Amino acid sequence: MSETASNDPVKVTLPDGRVLEMPKGCSIRDVAFRIGSGLGKACVGGKIDGGAEILDLRYALVRDCSLSIVTADSKDGLEVVRHSASHIMADAICRLWPQAKLSIGPSTDDGFYYDIDLDAKVLPEDLERIEKEMSKIVEADTAFERCETGRDAALARYRSEGEIYKVEIIEGISAAESITTYRHGSGAFEDLCRGPHVPSTGYVKAFKLLTVAGAYWRGDEKNKMLQRIYGTAFTSKKELDAWVTRQEEAKARDHRKIGKELGLFMMHPIAPASPFFLPRGTIIYNRLVQHMRELYRTYDYKEVITPQIFDTEMFKTSGHWAHYLENMYVTEKDERQFGVKPMNCPSHTYIFANEKRSYRELPLRIADFGRLHRYERSGVTGGLTRVRTFCQDDAHLFVAPDQIKDEIASLLKMIMGVYDLFGFTRPKVFLSTRPAGSLGTDEIWNKAESALAAALTENGVAYTVNPGDGAFYGPKIDFITEDAIGREWQLSTIQLDFNLPERFDLKYTTRDGGEERPVMIHRAILGSLERFVGVLIEQTSGNFPFWLAPEQARVLPIAEGHMAYAKEFVAALEAAGHRVGLDVSNQKVGAKIRDARLMRIPYVLVVGDREVAEGTVAVRERPDKDLGPMTRDGVLALFADLERTKKR
Repeated sequence: MSETASNDPVKVTLPDGRVLEMPKGCSIRDVAFRIGSGLGKACVGGKIDGGAEILDLRYALVRDCSLSIVTADSKDGLEVVRHSASHIMADAICRLWPQAKLSIGPSTDDGFYYDIDLDAKVLPEDLERIEKEMSKIVEADTAFERCETGRDAALARYRSEGEIYKVEIIEGISAAESITTYRHGSGAFEDLCRGPHVPSTGYVKAFKLLTVAGAYWRGDEKNKMLQRIYGTAFTSKKELDAWVTRQEEAKARDHRKIGKELGLFMMHPIAPASPFFLPRGTIIYNRLVQHMRELYRTYDYKEVITPQIFDTEMFKTSGHWAHYLENMYVTEKDERQFGVKPMNCPSHTYIFANEKRSYRELPLRIADFGRLHRYERSGVTGGLTRVRTFCQDDAHLFVAPDQIKDEIASLLKMIMGVYDLFGFTRPKVFLSTRPAGSLGTDEIWNKAESALAAALTENGVAYTVNPGDGAFYGPKIDFITEDAIGREWQLSTIQLDFNLPERFDLKYTTRDGGEERPVMIHRAILGSLERFVGVLIEQTSGNFPFWLAPEQARVLPIAEGHMAYAKEFVAALEAAGHRVGLDVSNQKVGAKIRDARLMRIPYVLVVGDREVAEGTVAVRERPDKDLGPMTRDGVLALFADLERTKKR
């Protein structure tokens, strides 16, 4: 990866089709400057031959290739900027606490972090000190230099410096790989790293340190607890300020905070990472299930109930024992080993195989709201979005090969309808392909990936390939949508599986009397219901649509003399199937209205002397819209329309 060039040319093909002849051994940055000085200054890396990996701007081009330049203001470039910011932060920490030992400091979707081993506790007020030191490093604008060293020399160096985490990292690197470090700053701070990094520290234009948390080394509870310092970085202060505003909004919408305020769910250490849904939250949960069941009637699904615990032989046949055991709960009874199911798919193969199947029955769509259990490390669980027990709106479709395209089209329609209902943006679509250590042959995987790609193309769906991110048994389509404040969530998934039908020897009788294996489509639309409730709380800020709200209306009698009429009104609305509360407190009506507003109740119905006399209620719509007096029949008609249309 030397920047020294020879006279031998290499041909570099640019995204617009132009071909540049460059000296052999030139760097990616050399190509960027050849195209233009502006691009050269903005370059922080590049991608070669359509690959997903961002290569360092110092990477030497020694053969003909295609090249796309990564600039600092792009999404990929921001990843490079943030990685460099983590090195700058580590440098600042070592200046303030020379005894600190460094482990790893990657970029993340929202910023970066560095895990450090330090006896002194880093306090929130220390973050400002670290930021000031980082500012000095950025203002110095010193170059990042990439260095290569031998494995033995690197081990000797880090052992002599007592950098035990760097030693462990190097010991896990193949002897055939080169060891690289990056150096910057007047003090020549140097850190073990593959890169890539920006040209100099001055490219990190705006940054902010966020929090300090604990993190086990390598995420293993058996290892030492390190201090993890989180931060974020952008290429401009304007972008950073906009991000801070979004974070403040996200904090206000935090589903853990709102869930507690509205009495939706609780957590308790007696059942780690396993939510208790309270009565109000259970209403939301069950209404989501009810909505999906309504869709199942439209799309011809058959719902089943399957066991929670299975002999481990099933998981060995399915491949989960070999590929998913670390996430499973296993027990033993009567000298037999059993596993608590982490997913429904293997059990559904037994339902398919329970009787002789004909092509006339296909597609056979089996839905299951069964409870699932997966072991998630305590460091990655949080609220409802990452739990150990959950339920999915799960289904498995057994189809003939020539039905794949139409079935995917039907699923796309179903998914888009659900996204529209809840006010999510139309999703970005990703085709995730074969991961390392997957089941099945190249032939099966090529067939499955081609079938999904063809189904997306023929249904007019633009997609991006996400290499190596498929399930271990088959490729998948992932849907990424933005919520009300621009955060991305992966909710729905469609997975195509030729492997499980093969492993469980599934067959159906074809039109000509022969036998053929079905193709299995795994799909979830809401995904984990627990996670979806968490996302929905944040999407709506707790202001659920009328059809989903745990308490759709609250009747507020102004005085004791209005109570009998208020109770009659409540009874009439409840008889029509609506969820209505009655405020029987002695508070003034203004305080009652405020309490209802804090609980995000869609409609408040006030009852006073006039309303009792006229047989009406004064209707206020969330957040504070006065609809005036309405009769009982008028309110019933309004509520019936809201239930029927599921308006937001």
